[in-house]
Amino acid sequence: MSFIINYVKKYKIRALLAPLFKMLEAIFELLVPLVMASIINKGIGSSDTHYIIRMSGVLLLLAVVGLVFSITAQYYSAFVAVHSSAAIRKDLFAKILGLSQGTKEKIGEEVLTTRITNDINQIQNGINMVLRLFLRSPFIVAGATIMAFIVDIKSALIFLLLVTVLSLIVYFIMKYTLPRYKAIAARLEKVLSATSENLEGVRVLRAFCQVDEERESFNIKTDSLVQMQLHTGKISALLNPVTYVVVNLGIVFLIYISANRVNSGHILQGDVVALVNYMGQILVELIKLANLIVLLMKAFPSADRVCEIMEMKSDERVHGACSLVGKGSDLVGDIKLSNVSFSYNGSSEYDLEDISLDIPAGSVLGVIGGTGAGKSTLIKLLNHTYDCTEGAITIDGINVQNYSDRQLSDLFGIVPQKASLFSGTVASNMRMKDVSASDEVIKSALNIAQASDFIEEKGGLEAEVMAKGANFSGGQRQRLTIARALVPKPKILVLDDSASALDLGTEGRLKKAIAHLPWKPTVIIVSQRASSVLEADQIIVLEDGKCVGLGTHEQLLSSCEEYEEIYYCQYPREEAIGE
Repeated sequence: MSFIINYVKKYKIRALLAPLFKMLEAIFELLVPLVMASIINKGIGSSDTHYIIRMSGVLLLLAVVGLVFSITAQYYSAFVAVHSSAAIRKDLFAKILGLSQGTKEKIGEEVLTTRITNDINQIQNGINMVLRLFLRSPFIVAGATIMAFIVDIKSALIFLLLVTVLSLIVYFIMKYTLPRYKAIAARLEKVLSATSENLEGVRVLRAFCQVDEERESFNIKTDSLVQMQLHTGKISALLNPVTYVVVNLGIVFLIYISANRVNSGHILQGDVVALVNYMGQILVELIKLANLIVLLMKAFPSADRVCEIMEMKSDERVHGACSLVGKGSDLVGDIKLSNVSFSYNGSSEYDLEDISLDIPAGSVLGVIGGTGAGKSTLIKLLNHTYDCTEGAITIDGINVQNYSDRQLSDLFGIVPQKASLFSGTVASNMRMKDVSASDEVIKSALNIAQASDFIEEKGGLEAEVMAKGANFSGGQRQRLTIARALVPKPKILVLDDSASALDLGTEGRLKKAIAHLPWKPTVIIVSQRASSVLEADQIIVLEDGKCVGLGTHEQLLSSCEEYEEIYYCQYPREEAIGE
């Protein structure tokens, strides 16, 4: 709760004015039954038309002033709720971006998506309704009870009994449903996870004829969520009818007792009307309060889940205190790995083990191996996505831990395995790292990446790019991501299986263009295709996270069985290059 209060405090004046105006509205509302009782007792009882007209004007004035206060209160409460939730969403988004890759993978993409959308919406609704009703409704209930005692003490005893019974009902229903709303949120995340997984892997499911099995599995998860929602919803839904029944029974007893009091001359007929009106006000406010409690039972778990992410300590990488300010232009991209080992999430089994490697500045390194050999993991260690478990990686003699993320981002140009483009234009995607890049620089990068032809056909640099590059083919997306990495002219260029969707002719032209880059970056090519690394200055062969071969293409063919197997699987001996 303190987590939300810290954001609401930023708008504390409005947050205080909202309930204040609501309470002023409530005061005017509590005066209405007394005015009505006065009209009945004095005006109608004595046939005083002028008194009736005058008091009717008072009722109209109370209504208008109350309306103004109500609108003002709702404006302030909505303002605080919207701006507070927006601030929470911004901070949560920044927190998510700041989490390490390992932490994000551990939490899950669907969980983070739920936190920043549904959970924050629940918090926004909760803040809004609390400011509007949390003080007003109890104030009306208490005020109506006090006013009833002013009218007639004996009749008002029913109010005390009524409020006590309703408070117990609300308490027990809240106690039962609150933990179940938390369980519903957890099951909803499982459904979202299954949805995301199936949408991304729909082609695989169809290829292996697993659509029916996944549909059945999804239905089981959904049915489990539905059953819990229905069960919890039925209990929560009891609040309104039970409240109506109890209050209406209270009104019946109130009229019975008040009628006897009128007959005995202790109170007047207008007082009975006032008491019934106060009972009606209690009914309305208790229903509002019950709905508010249901809303809060959804908002509190949401706030806890958002707070959990905000306070989460990421398995952050170590950053040294060494200052590299002013050294950017002196860096050349000389890389050295010394006995590097790494395991995900602290596992005792290494995903990379005892890797030692020198990559001279301006040279080309090929990284090859089967699926799961550790190729992409090696790249993540080089650009400090993860910390080494053992050993050290240096760039130009400086440990990668002593570079800031910004310095590493300026140093590296990385083309990931999965080509990722953002909605906008070709130019906006190309300028992601260098916003000041000229059109000439972008066109040059597109030309090197063999992307100029199809970009011109689509309308040039201002051609539209749909979300995730959906209006481009797989090979076109790969070439665009290569061009994007080339625009800022990085000292180290990493191509992580980035030519898998290219034909051999296009790949050959791409390799030739990269080999003749004027700024001579250090190039690291990660691939499962031997053709991609044949001409590299040195090739490292990985298998199960271990280096099983290091050398040139010719050296590995004669000394590394694993490389030989990969090569001849792709090139039959009679067609093998260089044979």
